[in-house]
Amino acid sequence: MADFTITNARIVTRDEIVSGAVEVTGGRFSAVGDGAVRSGAALDFEGDYLLPGLVELHTDNLERHFTPRPGVAWPAEAAVLAHDSQLAAAGITTALDTVRIGGGDKARPKHLSRMADAVKGAMRWGVLRAEHFLHLRCEVSSPDLMAHFSPFMDDALVRLVSLMDHTPGQRQFVDLDKHRQYYQGRYGLNDDEMDDYVKAKQQAQQQFSARHRSQVVEALKGRNVTLASHDDATVEHVEESVRDGVAIAEFPTRLEAAEAARRHGLAVLMGAPNLVLGGSHSGNASALELAASGLLDMLSSDYVPASTLQGVFLLRDGVPGMTLPQAVAVAAANPARAVGLEDRGEVAAGKRADFIRVREIEGSAVVRGTWREGQRVV
Repeated sequence: MADFTITNARIVTRDEIVSGAVEVTGGRFSAVGDGAVRSGAALDFEGDYLLPGLVELHTDNLERHFTPRPGVAWPAEAAVLAHDSQLAAAGITTALDTVRIGGGDKARPKHLSRMADAVKGAMRWGVLRAEHFLHLRCEVSSPDLMAHFSPFMDDALVRLVSLMDHTPGQRQFVDLDKHRQYYQGRYGLNDDEMDDYVKAKQQAQQQFSARHRSQVVEALKGRNVTLASHDDATVEHVEESVRDGVAIAEFPTRLEAAEAARRHGLAVLMGAPNLVLGGSHSGNASALELAASGLLDMLSSDYVPASTLQGVFLLRDGVPGMTLPQAVAVAAANPARAVGLEDRGEVAAGKRADFIRVREIEGSAVVRGTWREGQRVV
């Protein structure tokens, strides 16, 4: 691993933007700004930004590569490699790949746990550009949840577990018309079939959700795994999350839920596509409005890897008083700390040299290079 110095960079640290140099030694930042040595092997950034590598806690992008079209199952390792390349090109150097446990919706593989095996297989090859961990998305209303959750209990790659319930009529789909609009066209159901689908989901929730939620929470006690709650819509949802030991409020769907999460000390995570598109496609809370109210702690690319970096610059430009270092922290330092990855997420001496070179061109933030532990991967 060669040591080198980057010169002529606009370095985005946790607190400020510093024009100067960064020294990389042994895969870590050894000096930043005035303390950096401007000699030896050097790379001229030509005035481009040097940002920490982005840390992704919730990406559904791998699932999309596994099933690029309904009914198509892509070769597993090839799907992981394509997904990984896309993340790195978007400036993401650490990713928690979401694996949906339970559910079995028609437009998805019945069980996505096989994705975890494919990620591990690609990791053994030593060719992945980003570092990958796992985020288990537990559909608590699913009858088979615990059977598929249990094998992951001792998996060291699991850093985050989220409790989610997509039963129509609550949380993400409080508006049943929005739910019908989203799923009926997706699955090609007629009105009677859609009514049966909604009824079956609601019955499953009554039978399984409370029991499975408590079982997952109990199983995680004493383990070094962060717990998140997905799509909290009410103060009561948040209070339940607090009782369960949840640390992250993932995609709260209403302002009052985000406010309650903040009062109780939960970190609020929102999707960058929501920010880029100017609102939620489900009619839920606006990420930009939450940010403007001081209620946004972390950004996730969700289903569009490039959206996170775009979202960072939109926060800088769209939230009064928000600086670029503060916006970058929402996509790097904050998510890293939320899942116990204290060695990355910011440009500072002693931290891992995970970083990206970014240039603004006609209002767009363009990734011109990505480095992980001091080695260029894009």
